[in-house]
Amino acid sequence: MNTSQQYDLVMQECRSEFEKKLRDYGPSWRIFRPKGITDQIYIKANRIRTLEEKQLSLVGEGIIGEFRGIINYSLIALIQLEKGAAKEPDMSTGEVMQEYNRHSAEVKALMERKNHDYGEVWREMRVESFTDMILVKLMRIRQIEDNEGETLISEGIDANFADIINYAVFALIKMTEE
Repeated sequence: MNTSQQYDLVMQECRSEFEKKLRDYGPSWRIFRPKGITDQIYIKANRIRTLEEKQLSLVGEGIIGEFRGIINYSLIALIQLEKGAAKEPDMSTGEVMQEYNRHSAEVKALMERKNHDYGEVWREMRVESFTDMILVKLMRIRQIEDNEGETLISEGIDANFADIINYAVFALIKMTEE
């Protein structure tokens, strides 16, 4: 399989999980403010790092589920950046999935452009490096949030979330290959 096909398989699994949770909970995440989503992703990334270091989970949920959660929460973040936080869930399942699919496609297109320019160097990286890169991106997002969204020269929050999604997808591809 090529990268595009592997990417699609990972995203299909994430989308399936997202749809099931959407059915269970509805779009309750619409009330999240941006900083809350960033912190949710931070918790997941930090847990991955802890599990990588300790190599033991006492809760029983593993790294794969956390990477999927990072992907789905990052897509939620992209939706929230455009729509803003709501006072209560205000989107239908169809609207949510339309936004999810649109943002997923945009992030995949970004991956394909970067993958072309970087020559698939990510295949030579270790999963732990993706975890660290995700944590660095989250620190950058938190700093930009603290700066009221202003940057002098750097990419914005949305670009960082897109990179986080792609790093998590790469990590999941690597884990299935190993």
